[in-house]
Amino acid sequence: MVLRRRHPLAGAPGMKAIKPLFALALLALLIFAFGSADVWTRLRGAQPGWIAAAVGCLLVQTVMMALRWQLVARSLGLDFATGWAVREYFIAQIVNLTMPGGVVGDGARAVRSKAGEGGLKRATQAVVLERAAGQIGLLAVTATGVCWTAVAPDALHWPPGLVRGLALAALGGVSVAVLAAILLRGGRIAALIARCLPTPRVRAAHAALAIGAALLNVIAFAASARAVGVILSPAAALVLIPLVLTAMVIPLGIGGWGWREGAAAALLPVAGATASAGVASGIVFGIVMLITAAPGLPLLFWGTDSGVRDTQARTSP
Repeated sequence: MVLRRRHPLAGAPGMKAIKPLFALALLALLIFAFGSADVWTRLRGAQPGWIAAAVGCLLVQTVMMALRWQLVARSLGLDFATGWAVREYFIAQIVNLTMPGGVVGDGARAVRSKAGEGGLKRATQAVVLERAAGQIGLLAVTATGVCWTAVAPDALHWPPGLVRGLALAALGGVSVAVLAAILLRGGRIAALIARCLPTPRVRAAHAALAIGAALLNVIAFAASARAVGVILSPAAALVLIPLVLTAMVIPLGIGGWGWREGAAAALLPVAGATASAGVASGIVFGIVMLITAAPGLPLLFWGTDSGVRDTQARTSP
């Protein structure tokens, strides 16, 4: 057997100690503040069946995200095999979860998928647009949950202060989105997005992949919560879980640890759970994410050449 060349990230320098220590300290503080006894009791009694269900959801989600990346890249003139896309996505996930910043793996995807003239630029655009599509899908799922709770006002009991904070955040987000749409209309970014959405069939595929991946993420967290005894209604899951997941993008930490558990401790009581149950739910979900991304670890050291093809070169005059 011939060993292939190592993935570029295999020799990446070690992470700085400050962010992992910060995440560990924040997590320890949350466990202590909200009841360490209850948190540990819930974790010891976690149900393996629900954990397995959560892992299954995230595995399917990973494949869907890889397909989404492949679809965007093809629109930009970069073509690669589905199996290679899935492989690279697993590698990106394990790197993102174990290195500070949470985007190093995505950067490696861009470097590995470049080909032809301007290949790195197009590869970077493909990765950025694919991640943006994921956030749009999560936003669509959240909006569905908000509409659900508006129609059924008894679905959730929001504290007045939290309602005001979320309303201001939503208003700010919508304002920024509208302003960005106005400023970017007719510009290069708008043209780039239009290039990636050339036909109704491609647009439908992107919508299905984005919303499907977001729903699987929500279901995976709900299953993780169920493993430690927290039962979330569909409306509560659609509204609260995306907010918890959003906290993971805060760069002060590693893999979302600490921030995810803090957000869950603050938000899950809206659905009738305790803060300690929220912390336990976040911890289980973090473990589920690591289990799901684990296949990327051996692939990080033993890989194959990308085989990325520059289809734009073939179609150019």
